[in-house]
Amino acid sequence: MTLKQIRIVLATVMMLCITWLFLDFTGTAHHWLSWMTKIQFLEAVLAANVAVVAALIALTLIFGRIYCSVICPLGIMQDIFGKLGMKAKKNRYSFSKEVKWLRYPVLVLAVVCWALGIGSVVQLLAPYSAFGRIATALLQPLWKMGNNVLAGIAESNDSYAFYHVETAMPGMTVVTVIAVVTLIALAVLAWRNGRTYCNTVCPVGTILSFFSRFSWLKITFDTAKCRNCSLCTKNCKASCIDYKTHSVDYSRCVVCGDCLESCKFGALSYRGQRLEVRGQRSEVRGERIDKERRSFLLSTALLTTAAIAQEAKKTDGGLAEIEDKIAPERQTPLTPPGSLSAKNMAQHCTGCQLCVSECPNGVLRPGTDWMSIMQPTMSYENGFCRPECNRCSQVCPAGAIKPIAKEDKASTQIGHAVWIKKNCIPLTDGVECGNCARHCPAGAIEMVPSDPDDDESAYVPAINESRCIGCGACEYLCPARPFSAIYVEGHEVHKEI
Repeated sequence: MTLKQIRIVLATVMMLCITWLFLDFTGTAHHWLSWMTKIQFLEAVLAANVAVVAALIALTLIFGRIYCSVICPLGIMQDIFGKLGMKAKKNRYSFSKEVKWLRYPVLVLAVVCWALGIGSVVQLLAPYSAFGRIATALLQPLWKMGNNVLAGIAESNDSYAFYHVETAMPGMTVVTVIAVVTLIALAVLAWRNGRTYCNTVCPVGTILSFFSRFSWLKITFDTAKCRNCSLCTKNCKASCIDYKTHSVDYSRCVVCGDCLESCKFGALSYRGQRLEVRGQRSEVRGERIDKERRSFLLSTALLTTAAIAQEAKKTDGGLAEIEDKIAPERQTPLTPPGSLSAKNMAQHCTGCQLCVSECPNGVLRPGTDWMSIMQPTMSYENGFCRPECNRCSQVCPAGAIKPIAKEDKASTQIGHAVWIKKNCIPLTDGVECGNCARHCPAGAIEMVPSDPDDDESAYVPAINESRCIGCGACEYLCPARPFSAIYVEGHEVHKEI
């Protein structure tokens, strides 16, 4: 197999699997493929996953920037758009110099914004997260619609092979707009100029470019065979090959193999480099590598990296149907168990929406704060955070929601319940209720007489804040409309009880 064929096969497998991860709402995909999210570079950095970061850097030092062509889903998506552009017009690219005045300031901007806690900038620039928003906001609703069609057909045939799911996710409007704009911008850039985003805007591509300059395997010219036909330059989507000077900008080369396929004279090869020292001077000379060995190395590179991360099974939760409510205005937003604090969430979340798409209880949705517009927050109009479910902590690749055991989640306080007297049905309608006390999994609510001196008075909830974990069962199951008589106020820092 040629370098290009190997790249296409590996990229196709990666693209299909990662897309399925974002579309799947059953948790099946994450049982087998969750390691693919953990080997994304920026997410591994934020999660302090030293082993993955080291492996990806080593991969780049050996093979060049194959991460951008094989592992990054946004890079693969750009290749698809670029391929469509190539079909419209062949030999369409040209050599251009590195845009340093934009490339490095964007990286500095991302780092500074991350340090200052302005997560929205980092979330917009992160490549994996950008793809995640596109898949979650644009593709998953279509996937669910298709599932519901199959569920309807199955139901008519007395089969339960499929089940109906909600197609719309609350709070996705802004994210959907961002996803559409991102998709259009990337499609236009890739259609016209190939890898403009990767080599000019993407902070991950800029970081990896520092290492790819020193990679062992590189695209190399044989000047004796070159006829200066310019086909290599015209087919380089990274615009990094200058056929006139027989040079390649290795900081931008993503090792796609297109130039090797386009060269009709065998003047280009992908081979190892050997450094020789002569006096005070060193020069780089090419060293021929056996083709079968090279193919084997490139094919197994990802498999070696993949072995680093493994993940446990996910547990599916359920939903009880109930009328829509209006979300209360919380002074402190709720963040999922495992996120530790609002600060940790803001510093590590890249806004990929994977936890939002995977939440089986309809609790997670994008926030409304412009400083972290794509960072997920919690609300309980459509369900509550079930103590036995820890799926969001298992799928987060960036360390924003750290893995948490089910028994630890049941003792983690993310907020506390607050009673609103004017909304409580026993007082407003004169009927018995007690829904909040009956369904509290932590036993933090009991019903007491509204008048301490009259045992015959209406019974209302009394909350033991020291036992409340903030799961939201009381808020979700409260029959008061449109506002619940009890709601959960978030904690800046989570507590163990």
